Amino acid sequence: MTARWLTAASIALALLAGCSTTSVSTTSVPTTEPPRSSTTPAEAAAADAARRARVRLELATAYFSRGQMNVALDEVKLALAADPNLVAAHNLRGLIYANLGEPGPAEESFRRALALNPNDFDAMQNFGWFLCQQKRYPDADAQFEQALAVPQNREPSRTLLAQGVCRAFAGQLEPAERSLQRSYEIDPNNPSTSVNLAELLLRRGEPERARFYIRRVISQPPLVSAQTLWLAARIEHKLGNLTGARELGNQLHSRFADSREAAAFDKGQFDE
Repeated sequence: MTARWLTAASIALALLAGCSTTSVSTTSVPTTEPPRSSTTPAEAAAADAARRARVRLELATAYFSRGQMNVALDEVKLALAADPNLVAAHNLRGLIYANLGEPGPAEESFRRALALNPNDFDAMQNFGWFLCQQKRYPDADAQFEQALAVPQNREPSRTLLAQGVCRAFAGQLEPAERSLQRSYEIDPNNPSTSVNLAELLLRRGEPERARFYIRRVISQPPLVSAQTLWLAARIEHKLGNLTGARELGNQLHSRFADSREAAAFDKGQFDE
């Protein structure tokens, strides 16, 4: 089965690599002698290295989010030069290499992140998505399951979304629906989950249920796109609502005339 999983490319961008800064106020000491510090030179050097690593990681994350992979890689290398044990930097390096089409360094980076912190659910999830893209589906599913088992996982809905899409890639439609449904139950306001559920249910021959999820998305103007309109049109066509499908097609033409989806509508490719 060939599926158009609309949010697949964006899932790999889910990275929590932010750093926080703390402002510390000081008061002057009324003495001519310099204040004594309990910090040793080695500790001060380590703290400075950690600070520089966090700054570089923040820059790398910003460049990554803009799609500037080579610049992001340069920055993350500098972060790791300052702090070789910074887990988030290894995690981000894995994502960058994956985007650059270098699976060997990508896998090594994810494995290094997990060696440093076996409970880092972000690294588990990103490694799982990488493995899914490599079509190593059983290994990918195992990573998602491990991420879901980590008590500190603050966003299980995100992990379940990635797992559901990956299971669909693998042709495991029933398990895929279970994962996506659980993701939706946890976070019903995530449009990516609704879109993928609608696509999956249409593929499984349940257009009425699919309609419920896609209507939740296209009822919100900021979420309307060529992809969501085309999916909604395909669902209405499957339900025999040709008028509704035509109306959605008209929206496609008026708003996204040059899109592949508008061209597919013109060709009547509702089942491809």
